[in-house]
Amino acid sequence: MAGLIPRQFIDDLLARTDIVELVDGRVPLKKAGKNYQACCPFHTEKSPSFTVSQDKQFYHCFGCGAHGNAISFIMEFDRLEFVDAIEELASFHSLDVPREESTKSPAQQRKDIEAAQQRKDDYELMEQISRFYQQQLKVAEDKDSAIDYLKGRGLTGEIVKQFGIGYISDQWDGMMKAFGQSKAASAQLVDLGMAIQGDKQRPYDRFRGRIMFPIRDKRGRHIGFGGRVLGDGTPKYLNSPETRIYHKGQELYGLHEAKTANKNLEKLVVVEGYMDVVALAQHGVNYAVASLGTATTFEQLQTMFRTVKEVICCYDGDRAGRDAAWRAMENALPLIRDGYTLKFIFLPDGEDPDTMVREKGKDAFEQLLAQATPLSKFLFEHLLSRVDITSLEGKSGLVEMFQPYLDKLPESTLKEAIITELANKFGAGHEKQLQRLSSANQSNAQKISRQKTTKATPTRLAIALLLEQPALAGKMPHPHLLAHINMPGIPLLNEMIHLALDRPQMTSAQFIEYYRGKPEEQQLAKLAIWQHGVMSENAEEFFLDTVEKLFNSFIEQRTEQLLQKARIGEINLQEKQELQALLNQG
Repeated sequence: MAGLIPRQFIDDLLARTDIVELVDGRVPLKKAGKNYQACCPFHTEKSPSFTVSQDKQFYHCFGCGAHGNAISFIMEFDRLEFVDAIEELASFHSLDVPREESTKSPAQQRKDIEAAQQRKDDYELMEQISRFYQQQLKVAEDKDSAIDYLKGRGLTGEIVKQFGIGYISDQWDGMMKAFGQSKAASAQLVDLGMAIQGDKQRPYDRFRGRIMFPIRDKRGRHIGFGGRVLGDGTPKYLNSPETRIYHKGQELYGLHEAKTANKNLEKLVVVEGYMDVVALAQHGVNYAVASLGTATTFEQLQTMFRTVKEVICCYDGDRAGRDAAWRAMENALPLIRDGYTLKFIFLPDGEDPDTMVREKGKDAFEQLLAQATPLSKFLFEHLLSRVDITSLEGKSGLVEMFQPYLDKLPESTLKEAIITELANKFGAGHEKQLQRLSSANQSNAQKISRQKTTKATPTRLAIALLLEQPALAGKMPHPHLLAHINMPGIPLLNEMIHLALDRPQMTSAQFIEYYRGKPEEQQLAKLAIWQHGVMSENAEEFFLDTVEKLFNSFIEQRTEQLLQKARIGEINLQEKQELQALLNQG
């Protein structure tokens, strides 16, 4: 299941991670005895049944059954595939994910190595170009016009430096002279969108006569640029095209800077342009991002909700702004769960965040943010504007219009509240429609059953204790005692014993990870949260006693089986010798 990621790296990653810290960063936890609790983030509930064990590095919901280790939590909570979850967790620890190449052909290995080196070279080149632009803001012959422009927008040298803002003169090859001296270098600059291939001529600069805003990904790597023209040239803003390292629908301008400026980032405000982000930061609103000229995409919203729990979209109040807000809301619906909010503010005609914060200051802008419209209210207002609610037909149409949006929302308190609001306002005569709207909630609630009691057997107890304390395997005087016993559960117990012996530092989370995707995964998950009643200080004694009982039970069963064969005359010579050995042992 680990694919091309080395098992040892996954084990090390889990050993570095405190699941309590990881989960608490997304779902606030409260201490409950030796464990931690919260209302489950994966289904709606009023009292907490979601438990996180620091000892086991494992979480489990007794309501919906969600369970797993730190990797599982990131996969479920952030809706990531396995490899992406590993990348995310590794990024949390500032680690690069290694890959095993043994299953690939030498040609494929070379190709992958070259691609990785190419990406590294691309990031380094883009960073060098960014430094070049910043230097040009200081030394270019026509730098004064650029400096005057930035000062005119109220920016200080400090904020210009913080965002790495630079400048490039209006020449065809200002950047190419510095970085495109060879054919290979020129080709790389074209590939990265920094130069344009002319007709049978040397490539020329894409950005000319512009204030340059470097775009960095969430890890701070330079991936593209936005350029604001000086004077009356067009387009007013020119952005990097899609490249092998820059995908604008997945990136957010200013996110890296916001995370750097705020150790405990709580919310993000989405604005339209680069200057809006920078101007807001200049005035102390240092948690703004821009969606890089696109409608705010699902991927961008997903990135934001992985970072904060509150996102406020700030748009113009005209038709285009409200359409953009509606698209953002539709993209965000699958991401909204309890504790996460999306809000909207619409600015008056002629206003933008840049001008507003410069004229009215930080407090006035943040007061506007505090009055932002919640998603539910925006949804109601938008749909209400499309029907005549004074008629039965209009009310019926409104209820039906809500269906596709409620279908996108995960089960949550918000979803229940919207259905309740619909029932209160428009329920009369539309009970059947409302019943259909809430059927998903009801069916989901019916699926959440009480946890079944795990039947206590010696094998299950031994496995559960070993899961909790893998070091118990090293306490066995005869680790191979059960090696040849083929009773239910014993092969799994044997395998686990030898895994723990091979990896003395193994943890519960690593055990669970080893069996990800295997038939035993669900069984082990249940045993990991089984309340078997054995105190941790007595675990060794119970484990060793249980293993001995399993061995003795096998001896008794096998002896009785062979004696029965002897009674009816169906025992062979080899079995007679085995029976004699068992009787002598008894």
